[in-house]
Amino acid sequence: MASNFDMQEIYREAFEDDPRDVKVSCAPGRVNIIGEHTDYNDGFVMPMPIDRHVWIAAKPREGDKVHLYAADYDERASFELDDINFDQEHMWANYVMGVADTMKKRGYRLGGANMAIKGDIPQGAGLGSSAAIEIAVIKAFMVLFGLEIDPLTMAYMGKSAENDFVGVQSGIMDQFVSSLGREGHALLIDCRTNEYEHLSLDPDFRVVLVNTMVKRELTSSAYNERRRQCEQGVRLLKRRLPRIEALRDVSLEDFERYQRDLPEEARKRCRHVINENNRVLEAVKSIKHGDMDGLGELMYESHASLRDEYEVSCRELDILVEAARIFPGTVGARMTGAGFGGCTVNIVRKERVDSFAQVIKEKYRTTTNTEAEVYIV
Repeated sequence: MASNFDMQEIYREAFEDDPRDVKVSCAPGRVNIIGEHTDYNDGFVMPMPIDRHVWIAAKPREGDKVHLYAADYDERASFELDDINFDQEHMWANYVMGVADTMKKRGYRLGGANMAIKGDIPQGAGLGSSAAIEIAVIKAFMVLFGLEIDPLTMAYMGKSAENDFVGVQSGIMDQFVSSLGREGHALLIDCRTNEYEHLSLDPDFRVVLVNTMVKRELTSSAYNERRRQCEQGVRLLKRRLPRIEALRDVSLEDFERYQRDLPEEARKRCRHVINENNRVLEAVKSIKHGDMDGLGELMYESHASLRDEYEVSCRELDILVEAARIFPGTVGARMTGAGFGGCTVNIVRKERVDSFAQVIKEKYRTTTNTEAEVYIV
């Protein structure tokens, strides 16, 4: 993990400026234990923060220009606060500009700044790197310009930056857990009411992530298409169920009764979301009762649904889930994140974690000729 001292040195080298008054902010990435593609359907999710972050070393400067340095790319970008436009050349900079644009539109007074950015969240791995940079940027502007913003407002400003400026129609989950998550705890979020609850996991188990090393870009994936198909399903079901506003409101019984009104693809997407919401609520019961095997079975069911109904898995993710399933000591595994690559999340008995990492990496290497990365949360 980068330290304040590290970030000050990165800032000094990037801007050739005295780093002693630099302010350092950070925000974590996340893994979603269960509840995939439910957040933008007003549903339930259960993410948790991970020990990987985006860090920003920032200092105010005269004028209205913001200068950026991305240490991980060794790239620079800049923009004027009164003339913020999408940057086709530096995609990473759009998350910063999107946040600045959103904050300005909400009436927050910002000024010029230098910002050095560094992260250790694997990009394209479905671990919330974009939300982490959004929340870290908000925190940086807050400390530089004396702003007071509550964590929930921060989360929604990050979401607005991603939806309205970057163009990814994501839900609130990633920003919510990056802003409000608690280390070592799962976070149940009701994405309609914003109610949330921190859940303690059994200390005899660890959450282990395995990265397929298959990267995907949300804006070029079928993510937005899946969202449109869910919205289509709601419009058609509303003819029979006029009180519904989102798939969150549709019971499995009503869906089974009226599913023939939907085109096949929309029907499959809606079936996944409705069942996935139920799985999240059952997962809460399993965790509170210490039933980790029950949680694991729900995770396997979730993966099968994401593979067959939502169709966002891939060969590499399926290989890892099946390898985890047959490893003694694993109670559950599934793909996590939007899909089309990225990581699996696994619940593994603490004493078997090292063996799990070795076996899974070897299995993946021999099957795909690719070296997976393993992260222990």
